Amino acid sequence: MTGKGLLGYLIIICLVVNIYSGFVFATQEKPVYNPTTVEKIMASTSVSELKAKSYILMDASTGQVLLENNSNERLPIASVTKIMSMLLVMEAIDSGKISLQDIVTASEYASGMGGSQAYIEPGEQYSVHDALKAVALHSSNDVTVSLAELVAGSEDAFVVQMNEKAAELGMKNTQFRDCTGLTDEDHYSSAYDIALMSRELITKHPKILEYTSIYMDSFRNGEFELVNTNRLVKFYNGCDGLKTGFTRAAGYCLSATASRNNMRLISVVLGEPDSNTRFAETRKLLDYGFANYESVEINKKGELMSEISVKKGTVSKVGAIIGDDVKALLPRGQKTKIVRQVNLSEEITAPLKAGQKVGEIIYKIDDNEITRVDIVADRDVEKITFGNIFLRMLKSWFTVGKA
Repeated sequence: MTGKGLLGYLIIICLVVNIYSGFVFATQEKPVYNPTTVEKIMASTSVSELKAKSYILMDASTGQVLLENNSNERLPIASVTKIMSMLLVMEAIDSGKISLQDIVTASEYASGMGGSQAYIEPGEQYSVHDALKAVALHSSNDVTVSLAELVAGSEDAFVVQMNEKAAELGMKNTQFRDCTGLTDEDHYSSAYDIALMSRELITKHPKILEYTSIYMDSFRNGEFELVNTNRLVKFYNGCDGLKTGFTRAAGYCLSATASRNNMRLISVVLGEPDSNTRFAETRKLLDYGFANYESVEINKKGELMSEISVKKGTVSKVGAIIGDDVKALLPRGQKTKIVRQVNLSEEITAPLKAGQKVGEIIYKIDDNEITRVDIVADRDVEKITFGNIFLRMLKSWFTVGKA
């Protein structure tokens, strides 16, 4: 081989290595959390001037947005995608379609995923329980795909379900192309949409927090160490989730959730310049929420408000009760200013079903609505018939006779 030929081969090898290493760097996150650096960033950062391209702070209980900037902008989200993947897996578990004890068998396709991975081999088997740990902590792309195949048969079919669920949740600025976040092109979401799916996951399927709150664990019977990429589960009081993400296109991303004093918040930051800034600005947002707001329970489901007259019913009155728990996230010190506006039907006509709306309560502070709740009937009421009237007459006669 001539010198020129050898040089050509060396150039090709270098290009391949460079492309491959660039791909791995772009998809395998190496989270950095330096406490000193994070504290310095927090001290020099205003909550109104964050470096994130997009961010949002949401109350998990009510969905109320406390802070946001560019929260509807479509951006690449990297492995934050796996929040939707975990949501569909948890739905499959809670519906009985699969169980935590079911065995996942790795396909050749799943084992070929790059980036963050548990290095599963084709045909390797592990439980759904162990798979969830690998996804929630290590963000394993290969294991995520294997779970998608278990739930839907293939990653493509699973992605269809992901987009259907996004539409169902009102995620208007989201499009999924895979279940891992490896794809940057035409695969996007927004801070607001991510907060929506995060809220759905942790409020409807809170068991996922048992996985996302773990800091260190293992996979493959202790052979493969798992360290949570979300360092805040160790370094921030009350944080128990949720998911990090990084590619060169997406930057450093994080959807985090924390709970304190009966209040749970969700913070999403996208497009951060580095890992420490991502964690620092997330802490800044959560600190703001916990310092300035409080969760207030105003009324409880089932509380009796009044009684309503029933026309043409087997009973003349029915209880009007609160249809659901009423909670609100309020600026601290505002609880005493709440005013209730009760709109209740004076009379209703049978038939009537338990839970049927008969009015509503609107809660306001300074004429601004903060929340509302339905008032519902506490029982079924059948429409009175001739037979009912006849029975009433008989009872009345027998009662008179005994007297």
